[in-house]
Amino acid sequence: MSPSCSQSWQAPIYFTLSAAVLAFMAISTAMHHTNTATPVTNPTTYQLSLNASRALRRSGFNIIATLLQVSPEIFMSSPNSTIFAIKDSAISKTSFPPWLSKDLLQYHTSPLKLSMNDLLKKPQGSCFPTLLNGQKIAITKIGAKKRLLEINHVLVSHPDMILEGPLSIHGVLRPFSSFNAQDSLQGWNYMQSPICDSNCRLVSDSNESKNVVEWSRIIRLLSSNGFVSFAIGLHSVLGGILEDHMNLNSTTIFAPLEFLFVASPSPLLDRIVRFHILPQRFTYKELDSLPDKALLRTIVAHQYLEITAGVNSTQGLCVNGEQIIAPDIFWSKKFVIHGISQALGDGRAS
Repeated sequence: MSPSCSQSWQAPIYFTLSAAVLAFMAISTAMHHTNTATPVTNPTTYQLSLNASRALRRSGFNIIATLLQVSPEIFMSSPNSTIFAIKDSAISKTSFPPWLSKDLLQYHTSPLKLSMNDLLKKPQGSCFPTLLNGQKIAITKIGAKKRLLEINHVLVSHPDMILEGPLSIHGVLRPFSSFNAQDSLQGWNYMQSPICDSNCRLVSDSNESKNVVEWSRIIRLLSSNGFVSFAIGLHSVLGGILEDHMNLNSTTIFAPLEFLFVASPSPLLDRIVRFHILPQRFTYKELDSLPDKALLRTIVAHQYLEITAGVNSTQGLCVNGEQIIAPDIFWSKKFVIHGISQALGDGRAS
């Protein structure tokens, strides 16, 4: 990120995510549900959570066992559930702040019942949903002969701790996601989750090659610095962009502060977002050095953006007639983001 557009920020000191903190969070959640007149857990669910808690304790997963017993609705809000229980020692070292503990737990719970056999039958790269706001997890390694499985590059160490009714529980060595403290304060994409296409196939994960564009970072930077609608649009169509431009190693993005096209139908939204993206990195200085009315190729086939000088000396550069109001607001060796006054449309008239 450009030093000129970032303010000095000091990460808050988080309490260790311990059993006591998690238990307090679970009790608070339960009290909240009671106060809002949510029905109490039915006897069948209670007995199932009790049986699951006992199985977890027998295998040494005491923190998740306590939470499942105290507040089962965190994990069992859908007809079926698969819980990936994190080891106690890994939870105690996790830097997630207490107020995001529920999100962490729901990211490790899928609204599907998946036994170890079910998981091993899936092809590597398969994605499946979690209870957290549409975030997905992905199978990143399978060793069927040795019954080894990794999800988000984390080993499933205790398969099939419980398979009862609509519930499956497997133990994992550590959390499925790293955590970005600054992003959590902005409330966007603090989970480093994989990106999957419309067919639930993995196209990019948090361990993606350092030789390609850092799309997840770009989306986080946009969303946490006022370009929320464009970030949402980019996130919505990113799977298709990655499929078509998997080896893209540099980019320039022209980000509008207001992006009204975010509610457009998917094909149109995809085209409009792509029209704001160049397959090459240009700093503002490099753009300024181009000849007037230079044409720059976008990632929409046969569509170009025109770079021109402003109508007066104070306006600076324009792209397709829209002023670059925030040059070089974010940058790295792989990308540059420039803020523009308005969206550029879908490129049909260019």
